[in-house]
Amino acid sequence: MDTLLMWILAFGALIGGIDRIAGNRFGLGKRFEEGFALLGPTALSMAGIICLTPLLSKALTFAVVPLCTRIGLDPAMLGGILAIDMGGYQLSVSLSHSAELGRYAGLVVAATFGCTITFTIPVGMGMLEDGDRTWFSRGMLIGLGALPVGLLVGGLFCTLSVTTLLLQSLPFFLLCLLLMAGIQRFPNQTIRCFSAFADLLRILTTIGLIAGAFCYMTGVSLIPGLTPLEDAMTVVSSIGIVLLGSLPTAELLQRILRRPLSWIGDKTGINSASSAGLLIGFVSPVPVLAMLKDMDSKGKVVNAACLVCSTSALAAHMGFTFGVDPDFAAPLLITKLIGGIAGAAAALIFTRNDTAENGIDFRSL
Repeated sequence: MDTLLMWILAFGALIGGIDRIAGNRFGLGKRFEEGFALLGPTALSMAGIICLTPLLSKALTFAVVPLCTRIGLDPAMLGGILAIDMGGYQLSVSLSHSAELGRYAGLVVAATFGCTITFTIPVGMGMLEDGDRTWFSRGMLIGLGALPVGLLVGGLFCTLSVTTLLLQSLPFFLLCLLLMAGIQRFPNQTIRCFSAFADLLRILTTIGLIAGAFCYMTGVSLIPGLTPLEDAMTVVSSIGIVLLGSLPTAELLQRILRRPLSWIGDKTGINSASSAGLLIGFVSPVPVLAMLKDMDSKGKVVNAACLVCSTSALAAHMGFTFGVDPDFAAPLLITKLIGGIAGAAAALIFTRNDTAENGIDFRSL
């Protein structure tokens, strides 16, 4: 599956690049250029966090593991705070008391909650204009509120008992419920707290970037134990290469599915770009973030909510899982599919009285 998707994206890069040479006759060359132009914002938002990952892992190990053990929580669940491909899987497996919980936390939880916290939020906040950040934040919070649905279903497919699943996932469930309650009762205050957290992540990312760049240029390590910046940039560069094909492919997909997407939009009250984003997010979140400016306000919220679980379900995360633990590929896919649908549905319910034209009435949330 991952190989097939990469071939499709490679074809997108091929036709996008050819169209650029031909003078952007079909509008695909422009998307090709946009994909490469996003490399800078992506690196600025992500590279520093990758540099800091070893230190974050050590801090969690020494500060929180004793408490987790005391209250009966498997330390493996700490790995769920980091993205699946940013150290979450390795941390969960290394800390786990139970192999099954280590795999569940490192793959299922890290690919949803961890990816949202350490990748989708900072990258989204870095890429989006100020006017879109509020819609994005609101959608993220709604998606996090619906996340327990995906985690429960995915955990059951991981052969965990209901009792074990509920007990070990309880901290994530409680956090998600608090976020959902905050949206409903104190929307403005919750958004401000969420934005403050994003600002904190941005500060940490910048610190990691500063230390990594200084060490690369001088050989002097300001913060010992960092992942080398060149290694972090390797990860970022791979994302940039995929973007060369993913944005032209997303444009083609939107054109091919214009009619069914328009039908979905008519039924849900979102425009065609918003409908296309729901599908594209299962391949990569970055094209969706790039398309957010073309979506109506309701669609921005729905897409952001869906991304909490659906992000990279059919591409990067699936490929990573096939590489480290193929048996967990199916539970991961089910988690992302069910969780993504639940997030989008929750967002549509919260915005059910609004239309693409009039935007969202914050008082209804």
